Amino acid sequence: MEDDAPVIYGLEFQARALTAQAAETDAIRFLVGTQSLKFDNQIHIIDFDDENNIINKNVLLHQAGEIWHIGASPADKSVLTTCYNKTSDSRVLSCAAVWKMPSDWEMGSHESSDDSAHNPQALELLCRLDDTTHGNAACVLWEPMGDGKRVISLADNHALLWDLQESSTQATVSNIASLEGKGQLRFTSGKWSPHHNCSQLATANDTAIRGWDLRTMSQIYCIENAHGLLVRELDFNPNRQYYLASCGDDCKVKFWDIRNVQEPVKTLEEHSHWVWSVRYNHSHDQLVLTASSDSRLILSNMVSISSEPFGHLVDDEELSEGEDIHKDEKTKEPLKDSIVSTYEEHEDSVYAAEWSSADPWLFASLSYDGRLVINRVPRTLKYHILL
Repeated sequence: MEDDAPVIYGLEFQARALTAQAAETDAIRFLVGTQSLKFDNQIHIIDFDDENNIINKNVLLHQAGEIWHIGASPADKSVLTTCYNKTSDSRVLSCAAVWKMPSDWEMGSHESSDDSAHNPQALELLCRLDDTTHGNAACVLWEPMGDGKRVISLADNHALLWDLQESSTQATVSNIASLEGKGQLRFTSGKWSPHHNCSQLATANDTAIRGWDLRTMSQIYCIENAHGLLVRELDFNPNRQYYLASCGDDCKVKFWDIRNVQEPVKTLEEHSHWVWSVRYNHSHDQLVLTASSDSRLILSNMVSISSEPFGHLVDDEELSEGEDIHKDEKTKEPLKDSIVSTYEEHEDSVYAAEWSSADPWLFASLSYDGRLVINRVPRTLKYHILL
């Protein structure tokens, strides 16, 4: 089997929620949440065996309802959050909760994977993050690089900062930011910045992107018409603290420098339908994944706005041979941005794409029909970046 060939796994239910297991840096593991109206919903724990190119799965029951969003604790492999729908008095409510996987789910996982599919164990509810006074939960964000004790939930027009107690069985709201203005304002998504001591949050509502200071819960910037239609998702460049990517229903992906929000730094127009997801690679920030309702996943090489726009620059201190090399380095042409690959293994809207936490060259994508595809960055590009 070719090294770059995709590996495909089909869930029996529709699904749109995918995350890499952030606290797991040895095994290549993704979590998928299902959306079934008729049956108990499930969390599929997908382990990818890189050497043999096969997928092992475990299934856990999520009896609370259809899963719209899933997040993994950065500190504890067994803890996750979901946003899900439940019906109450014929009204549909969007709720959020923190869950724990059963303590023995991992034991003998590979031998008994069929077992787990037929008699799945249920997730254990640690605590709820809904506070009915604040409306419907859209997503829960874990503090990046955190100890798994702080999360933010976006519920209608509120961003709630929660403190989780030691065992995560209780959560208290420590701060709230609210969208002010006319009409039905609501957040669609958000991203907690890994920079500035994790003190900043970016949120999307309608066509606007806003930045917040979590210490004062005040707005620090606003990009009014960031996209022509709804903004779907945001992601921060892991290495350049002021760079933010956004995608939306205008089929575009935009890159912003939040110090100057008049114009995007770059715009990609490669998709032909709504773009649901944009993800920077954690180690090599020129690699960007985008997923869309056009059933395609696109890997772009955005070198010009990456932390190494000229390839590897030589440090001033390393130069002992006089200034000539220095000049050559500085006048080097910036590398060109390009589309690396377009992946067409999906037949339905691709709602999510995620890089593996354990292997920077590997990523998963999920389409609504329950198809999960695992792909690798093409080898030629990988060696080009490394060498």
